[in-house]
Amino acid sequence: VQLQASGGGLVQPGGSLRLSCAASGSIFVDNVMAWYRQVPGKQRELVASIIGSGITNYADSVKGRFTISRDNAKNTVSLQMNSLNSEDTAVYYCSLRHLWNSDIHYWGKGTQVTVSS
Repeated sequence: VQLQASGGGLVQPGGSLRLSCAASGSIFVDNVMAWYRQVPGKQRELVASIIGSGITNYADSVKGRFTISRDNAKNTVSLQMNSLNSEDTAVYYCSLRHLWNSDIHYWGKGTQVTVSS
C-alpha cells in the first residue's frame, strides 16, 4: 500500500487549507483512513479518522474546524482545515490501517502545514 499526500503549505492565521491523500496498491476493505500530525519534540497525534461507513473521529483541538472525508471508490481521504491557528503548524501524515488489526498500518510521507502571518 502506498499513500501520496498533497496540499500542505503556508497559510495565514484564520485561513484554510485542504489536504488530500490517495492510496494505491493492495488495499483491504476494512480500513481506517486518518490524518496525524507531528511537531518537533512531540509525539505524532491523531487529528481525524474516518472508516468506510463514514463514521468520523476528531481530536478535541480540531473539532468544529476540520472536516475529514473519503471517497471509497477512489481510495482517497481529504482533510478540510478551516480557522487555522499557529498551533496547527505541523507535519501532517496520511494513514491507512486495518480496522481490526492496528499492526497493519501504512503511512504516507508528511506534508508541512505552516500557519503564520
